[in-house]
Amino acid sequence: MLLQLAIHDFAIVETLELDFRRGMTAITGETGAGKSILLGALGLCLGERADAGSVRHGAERADIIARFDISGLAEARQWLDERELGSDDCLLRRVITASGRSKAWINGTPCTISDLRELGECLIDIHSQHAHHSLLKEETHLRQLDEYAGLEPQTAQLREEFRQWQDAHRRLKRMSNDGDEIRARRQLLRYQVEELDELALSEGELEALEQEQETLANAEQTLEEAQAAVDCCDHDDEGALVRINQAVTRLTHLPGNERGALASALGMLDEARIQIEEAARELHRFIEVTELDPERLAFVDERLGRIHQIARKHHVMPDELHGLHQRLSEELEGLGGDEDAIEVLREEVASRRDSWKTLATEVGSRRTAAAPSLASDIQGQLAFLGMAKATFEVAIEARERPQPEGMERIHFRISANPGQPPRALAKVASGGELSRVSLAIQVVAASRSTIPSLVFDEVDVGISGATAEIVGQLLRRLGDKGQVLTVTHLPQVAAQAHQHLHIEKQAENNNTRTHMELLDESGRVRELARMLGGIHLSEQTLAHAREMLGATDSRH
Repeated sequence: MLLQLAIHDFAIVETLELDFRRGMTAITGETGAGKSILLGALGLCLGERADAGSVRHGAERADIIARFDISGLAEARQWLDERELGSDDCLLRRVITASGRSKAWINGTPCTISDLRELGECLIDIHSQHAHHSLLKEETHLRQLDEYAGLEPQTAQLREEFRQWQDAHRRLKRMSNDGDEIRARRQLLRYQVEELDELALSEGELEALEQEQETLANAEQTLEEAQAAVDCCDHDDEGALVRINQAVTRLTHLPGNERGALASALGMLDEARIQIEEAARELHRFIEVTELDPERLAFVDERLGRIHQIARKHHVMPDELHGLHQRLSEELEGLGGDEDAIEVLREEVASRRDSWKTLATEVGSRRTAAAPSLASDIQGQLAFLGMAKATFEVAIEARERPQPEGMERIHFRISANPGQPPRALAKVASGGELSRVSLAIQVVAASRSTIPSLVFDEVDVGISGATAEIVGQLLRRLGDKGQVLTVTHLPQVAAQAHQHLHIEKQAENNNTRTHMELLDESGRVRELARMLGGIHLSEQTLAHAREMLGATDSRH
């Protein structure tokens, strides 16, 4: 469960710290007040992409922290324990700088954005207001059915088995078509790879050799110049140290009054003498440890010459040789071998195909068994949402050719009116109907979810009147089982919440900030009245708001 969200210098938020509770929390405010900022900040902690525009104007960085209680989330605890990050609480932190760079931490330990995203999937489930757009796509129907049936691990394995089967099939085809041209290519590759194997150029070696060559080649001149510099500092009669000592001696023997006037100059000369002595000692140490190594220089020159020679031979830059070696080795391996190798690969293809078919058959059977139940659950929710006469169907069709996700094509179909056969959603459902269908599907998915924290971002778009109140009741029921955060513009939905957060945008002194607070009962009445009747609150709208809250309390 999400316990706390702290936001600093994100978008138009300077500082905002929010505590969250179990149950349904309604999040409301006027358009543009910053409701999307709250969900955007939460999304960043869950691994969404960020850019410099996320940082509040004039700030150096945005800092967002989300704290979760995971005592009841076995999957999240296991994920953290496997990485030695285990804790009853889970603290996610994301920092975005004004230059656009991003850093992330999990329980104080630096992590990657993909780590945040992977862990975030175990912590919270976000349902977007745009979900009904993807509902028109066939792949969405398949994913919804698989999630409902709990088939995500099996479908992931199915896709991987299909990939391995097709990869083996491609290698077999390539090897089976091996003719004179391929054999000539294999012979050339074998010669080239053996030559590069003999060179054995490691990654980064070229740069290291070039730096070493420069150091060794200039060592003699460097020692000469260093010795000359020592002489300039500390030569018997002409060094700077001798001259400075002479100057100090002359100034020291001046009469008292004159010597006092030159005390500052005398001090600077003393400091200069100390600095020159130290520089001379550093130069002596450098000369003592630096050795000429002509044998090593000859080896490095020869090694670099060989590298450049082979690079010219292959028509590449020297720093491209390492990558070329890897590519040629992979190509040679991919060209395969003799008939024995072909037969082994043919057996591998058959084995992987049979393995995929076995799993695909199992997944298909479970999809077929789950489809009527999913359709029934969705139809039940549609009836609750004012579409009692609608008929919802999850149709399964066999594919002609195997696909990574199996041998089935899934279609969601609906008949909004009695006597009409179910047809594809895109051909039947109006905008309002599609919103309700989307919400029904999301509610069914959420009821099956093992994640207790759910976010609904304006999923009630296109819904109004009595249906809106029913939507609020649905979300409250989900909140009774865990935690539901819902961004809404509908007072009928907000009135059903266990608690109510209000967001408003405040502008003062040419500066805009977002403010959020948890409303008490009187605050809820005023906010519901605003949502019902606008800025100017009449006694009628206030009374209507009290009636809505009172009806909710009496119902629950």
